[in-house]
Amino acid sequence: MNEDSRYEAVRSRDARFDGAFFFAVSTTGIYCRPSCPATTPRRRNVSFFPTSAAAQGSGFRACRRCRPDAVPGSAEWNARADVVGRAMRLIGDGVVDREGVSGLAARLGYSARQVQRQLAAELGAGPVALARAQRAHTARVLLQTTDLQVAEVAFAAGFASVRQFNDTIKEIYALTPSALRTARPGKAPRRGPTIPPATPGVLPLRLAYRGPYAAREIFDHLQRRAITGVEEVTGEPGARTYRRTLRLPNGPGVAEVDESPGAGWLECRLHLTELRDLTTASQRVRRLFDLDADPYAVAERLAADPALAPLVDQRPGLRSPGTPAPHELAIRAVLGQQISVTAGRTLGDALVAAYGEPLPEPAGGLTHLFPRPEDLAQTSLAALGMPEQRRNTLRTLSTALADGTLTLDSGADRDEVERRLLDLHGIGPWTAGYIRMRALADPDVLLSGDAAVLAGMRRAGAPTDDLTDRAQAWRPWSSYAMHHFWNAPAAAEEPRHRGTAGTRTEPSPQTDPRP
Repeated sequence: MNEDSRYEAVRSRDARFDGAFFFAVSTTGIYCRPSCPATTPRRRNVSFFPTSAAAQGSGFRACRRCRPDAVPGSAEWNARADVVGRAMRLIGDGVVDREGVSGLAARLGYSARQVQRQLAAELGAGPVALARAQRAHTARVLLQTTDLQVAEVAFAAGFASVRQFNDTIKEIYALTPSALRTARPGKAPRRGPTIPPATPGVLPLRLAYRGPYAAREIFDHLQRRAITGVEEVTGEPGARTYRRTLRLPNGPGVAEVDESPGAGWLECRLHLTELRDLTTASQRVRRLFDLDADPYAVAERLAADPALAPLVDQRPGLRSPGTPAPHELAIRAVLGQQISVTAGRTLGDALVAAYGEPLPEPAGGLTHLFPRPEDLAQTSLAALGMPEQRRNTLRTLSTALADGTLTLDSGADRDEVERRLLDLHGIGPWTAGYIRMRALADPDVLLSGDAAVLAGMRRAGAPTDDLTDRAQAWRPWSSYAMHHFWNAPAAAEEPRHRGTAGTRTEPSPQTDPRP
């Protein structure tokens, strides 16, 4: 986009671009999301910024009406595999708050000065400013959804001191923390529905997304794979709640997400041991539900394929689920090699029962955290009814994750991770690609030998020869194309009535074990 097309998006209040850019008005000193319902300012008074941190750094405060800090993240950061994209994903996960800029730079393999220069040049803000904007948003959520004391909010949001917290809130929102707490979202007409009163110990969140959202399909996906003790899905289709345990930097947590979407958000509740984990927990849940995706861009690209066009029309907003725990996802991918989804889930149940870490207190059906790689690396895994060859693969993978030979985090170099996975005994292209797609949230993965994708293509009337060449037209959204084919209805089925919740929609990994 150029500045003229951005201004047209602002004039039309186009919510498709919320989070993709921000605009600021020089005469008011305020910055907004593109869909802000306020009167459209004159073009000469408007400037554009790629991030809210850049707008704040230029002296603009957040609009109280449209709350630009609450928009979905830009889908660009998931699509990009360069240093800036990787840095943005790590900052979102709270790495700067926990490890500082030097820790961020070390994870990226660059010097702190290089990271600062690249982010400032492209985004108009360095890592500290980007993390600061995120802390301010976390603080606003805590102020408006909990009864915590202001000092507790300051430290829970990641600020080093109450004074720093007060100064930041005044600068960004033009309100004191106490006044910001009084300015509840329900007072903002049309943009900020009232958040329900908080239950003690529970943080209610509205996780924003853009465009349509195919909630049924992603909840079906999660329900089929829910491991006893770590995950559970309660309720009936259309009104289900997904619950799971989270291993967070400062202690365990539990996340609950409701299937029934609101007007652009999913209802979420977080039970945290330490409030300092709020930002990390919310970002990891967002990755699991693929809430920063741009369904408009995906649909525009995929609908150009005649075979995909009707599938895109049948399931608008279909997402590519990620994971809140990359190490867990990799281990589960190996558990499910060459067996059905149901059998893989049974193995996952046995793994958690034998080696999982019990929660201090059970939370309904949630009783354990998923085992850490170091818990599995030196064990015989005899409690699992698996062939010895696959147990060896699981131990090899766990050892690589435990000793740092293999790094799976939101900022990992995806190409390097795939190469290292393929070097491990027993892991082939399917498993490596599947881990790349879900653990690293890569939107452009093609599992060209996947039997279920080929079957879905045949059901959709698409030729299956030269798949790799054909998929060039789907880039950078190949992962979404696969999900559409996995969900392609059989000829006798109506598009939105696809059989039982136990129906498989993707295959087990097909490995080519190394000698």
